[in-house]
This record gives sequence, C-alpha cells and structure tokens, in this order.
Amino acid sequence: MMSKGRGSAVVAAAAAVCLLMLLTSEVAQAATYKVGGAGGWTFNVAGWPKGKRFRAGDVLSFDYVKGTHNVVVVNMAGYDSCKAPSNAIVYSSGKDQIKLVKGKNFFICTYQGHCESAMKIAVTAT
Repeated sequence: MMSKGRGSAVVAAAAAVCLLMLLTSEVAQAATYKVGGAGGWTFNVAGWPKGKRFRAGDVLSFDYVKGTHNVVVVNMAGYDSCKAPSNAIVYSSGKDQIKLVKGKNFFICTYQGHCESAMKIAVTAT
C-alpha cells in the first residue's frame, strides 16, 4: 500500500514541475523593445515598428529626457488626429515601460508639434 502512495506523490510532483516549466517558458518568451532603437523615443519614429513582430506581453521601453517628451496611450482616432482624450494614460518618467496588449496599441507624444513630427507609433501584438 505504501508504494502506491509514494507513486502518486511522485506523479503529482512531476506534474507540478511540468506546470511550473510551462508557466516559466511563457514568461520567458516576452521580449523588451527599445522604441526608436539607439535614438530612443524621439521625432520620426513612426516607422520604427515596421518589420518587427510583437506579441501580447512584450514590453516597449520608451527612453527620453524627462520633461522633453511624454508617452500617451491613445486609440486609433487619437493616433490619427494627434489628440489624446482627457482620460488617456500619460507616462512622463523618461524611462517608461509599457506592456503590449493583444491587438492594436497606439502611442503618441502630446507635447506641441511632436506627434505631428512623427513622434507616434502604432504596434499590433498577436
């Protein structure tokens, strides 16, 4: 009888280890991207996402000098018009880390003239 109990415990432990490995591997697959590459979050970055593949859970790192720009999460209308709604989420630390959600993600800088100077990105995450 005792060996049956130990066998069940071993199977349960192995299942727990497998589950932990699955969860860990999913987290390990998330990538971090520095928006704009070496130049960071600045003018003329609208084309930066082109050719890149993004997944939900990936992190965009917006690096810029605090006080010179911001990052505002908007919808497509806000992206197209360079206008953020009053309830938009605004980041301004200069080292903003934003996790992508599945689907379309839009970001702009709302400092005067910046979005109009292509300081905006649209990213689709699968």
